[in-house]
Amino acid sequence: MFAELSSLYLKMLVLYSPFFVLSCFISLTRGYTVKERKRLAWKVALGTLIASVSLYLFGEHIFVLFGITVDAFRIGAGSVLFISALGMAQGKPAVQQDNLQQDVTIVPLTIPITVGPGTIGAMLVMGASHPGWDDRLLAVIGIAAASVTVGVVLYLSDGFERLLGDQGLQIVSRLMGLFVCALAAQIIFTGVKNYLLT
Repeated sequence: MFAELSSLYLKMLVLYSPFFVLSCFISLTRGYTVKERKRLAWKVALGTLIASVSLYLFGEHIFVLFGITVDAFRIGAGSVLFISALGMAQGKPAVQQDNLQQDVTIVPLTIPITVGPGTIGAMLVMGASHPGWDDRLLAVIGIAAASVTVGVVLYLSDGFERLLGDQGLQIVSRLMGLFVCALAAQIIFTGVKNYLLT
């Protein structure tokens, strides 16, 4: 049980890519006080938790509604996740610098930066793949732990900014992008394999 929970937690952490989110968070909150940044960090973590758990628990109804098979969705979601991850690995900026006077908690920090299209697809697939309530409870705990980790990383953003600098954040973001690429490839291959076997 602990091994399964650890695996789920690590998968969610890779999907959320906290250091990629951190670099976006820092650029979007330039001029904020340390106190404002810390408060915003927990709001992003809460938004991430609510969005992810909602998608995980209720997303399977989308498959029924549109008549899409889980494996077809795996292939589509994996492809979108792979494209997003390529942008991360190449160091492309995820946010525009204009209109930053508005509240950035939900859009863009929670959605689409932390919970992007690829993560949404992965959550829907995970929810459909875990019909039992024991599995679902374990997954929700893993999602909650990963969301709290994102909050902690953002909460410590000033320290990370001083420690790593812009260059260090870029390097860590690109490394996270490579891990997300590998996870996306795994989702695609699982979908293709299952589709061909049925």
